[in-house]
Amino acid sequence: MPEGEFKIGIIQMKCVPDVRENTARAISFIRDAAKKGANVICLQELFRSRYFCVSEDHSNFSLSEPVLGPGTDELSNVAAECGIALVAPIFEKRAPGVYHNSAAVFDADGSLLGLYRKMHIPDDPLYYEKFYFAPGDLGYKVFQTAFGRIGVLICWDQWYPEASRLLALKGADVVFYPTAIGWHPKEKSQWGASQRDSWITIQRSHAIANGIFTASPNRTGTESGPCGALEFWGSSFVCDPYGRITAQAEADKESILVADVSRKLIEEARTHWPFLRDRRIDTYDGITERYLD
Repeated sequence: MPEGEFKIGIIQMKCVPDVRENTARAISFIRDAAKKGANVICLQELFRSRYFCVSEDHSNFSLSEPVLGPGTDELSNVAAECGIALVAPIFEKRAPGVYHNSAAVFDADGSLLGLYRKMHIPDDPLYYEKFYFAPGDLGYKVFQTAFGRIGVLICWDQWYPEASRLLALKGADVVFYPTAIGWHPKEKSQWGASQRDSWITIQRSHAIANGIFTASPNRTGTESGPCGALEFWGSSFVCDPYGRITAQAEADKESILVADVSRKLIEEARTHWPFLRDRRIDTYDGITERYLD
């Protein structure tokens, strides 16, 4: 592969109640993605279980795990086995009573490069994440893998341009957005198409504004809980620095997407659309305020 180029893989899968089964299937998908040539692979948000945030239930804290525990050990091993870098979202148990929605990043030798903790925590019907997760406190991090520089944001982080901009300024070639997003059953008929379109559009805009690749693995399938059901809309995709979608999954099928990342294309896009050059960094003081009256 030419210098400055590598392949990324994202995995869209359904989840079942059994954690062991989800993990085994995810590992199988990882191996398949590696066989298809992916160098850096990202799983979807909270892939080891069903999306338990559809309700507020203390028993779900039993799904959490430490960063270096049996679950992450398996993922570290498969990264080393396949010679790939891996973004592995986890329900992190940091300490009793302190939990995060996180992603561990492993390099091609299985070593832990670091951890990202989801910064923006939603609280909406069937997305009761504030009940489970403390906001991230590690900042926005770029990880130098054996293949390229990657950033990680998680789901609700997708809607915040500040987060992707900071990762671009830190040198990310690609930003991964592991995701669990779907339709509320009472909203799909009226708002479903526009909601999914907005989700795709905002991430394409991050790619364009920053001159980077973005990649969003979402889950698929319908998952029910005591407070209702979510139909996850799949549609995982990769887009390039011009905002062009280079790979996309269907809404209702498990999928492995593999796509190219090229630093040459990043340089080309930023040369012709020099948004980073023309930023007026002397005028943005108010950006750190909650609201400017």
